[in-house]
Amino acid sequence: MENLSLFPPEPGFREVLAARLKDLAAERIYLGTSSWKYEGWLGQIYTPERYCTRGRFSQKKFEEQCLAEYAETFPVVCGDFSFYQFPTESYWQRLFAVAPQSLLFGFKVPEEITVKEWPRHPRYGSRAGGLNESFLNADLFANAFLRPLERYAAQVGVMIFEFGTMGKRHFAGVNEFAGELHGFLKQLPQRWRYAVEVRNKEYLDAPYLDALRAENVAHVFSSWTRMPPLEEQVRLPAAHTAGFTVARALLRHGRNYEDAVASFQPYERVQEVNPGTREGLKELIEKSRPKKQTTFLFVNNRLEGNAPQTISAVVSG
Repeated sequence: MENLSLFPPEPGFREVLAARLKDLAAERIYLGTSSWKYEGWLGQIYTPERYCTRGRFSQKKFEEQCLAEYAETFPVVCGDFSFYQFPTESYWQRLFAVAPQSLLFGFKVPEEITVKEWPRHPRYGSRAGGLNESFLNADLFANAFLRPLERYAAQVGVMIFEFGTMGKRHFAGVNEFAGELHGFLKQLPQRWRYAVEVRNKEYLDAPYLDALRAENVAHVFSSWTRMPPLEEQVRLPAAHTAGFTVARALLRHGRNYEDAVASFQPYERVQEVNPGTREGLKELIEKSRPKKQTTFLFVNNRLEGNAPQTISAVVSG
């Protein structure tokens, strides 16, 4: 990547977006993206020259330092990386050393806590296809994930438990899942905000929603291939289960992740507008305002092709 002119600037885009997001953040409505290390945003959110070494773009420097510039536009970010492992204390130290204190985080809880059965994928090695003995282990979550984050608690906006699609061999139905989930949630330290994202549309029912409401845990309004569209979820009164709101705009209904990656990377621009999801995000903003309710809205590049432009459209219209 020697020719930085590959990333033409978009004059004013970043400044206008930053001002709008700052105004919303003053109302405790925080919009940000899922992850942040995207070279496709160079010239849009990121300044290429800031990541040059000896006159050439350095991917290493970019990945290590771009979070600081990200925070000049966005007030919050979702850390997807933590889904795949328990980050070490040294990792947290490096992350928060770069992140300004004004930046809030949503963190996905490690799959070690939320996967019932390990996927049959080479990266899981000998565990592939086996049951996860750490599923919903509250002590492991508290000791391995929460404890190292204690010193950074002021910057942690919400913890997100993402549950992948489960079959009947895992739970007979929503009642069984909700019962086990509720037992787990009751054990968690109350100082943090928690949110739950499910990918079984049949779980979006009273037992699950009641379990969340009982513990002031938010249902994550998610746009995902097999879930009801985000705008439909938003209009379910019972789905607003907590005194705060969380949404993740991830994929168009019916599209799988791999197809979205192939279609949209390197995520330089919006390629396919999703009017329904945009409208759902706008509705969440308007629902939160009169309640003065803390709200975290995260947008993924795989929804339309470029998360910053999607967010700009949501807050501009």
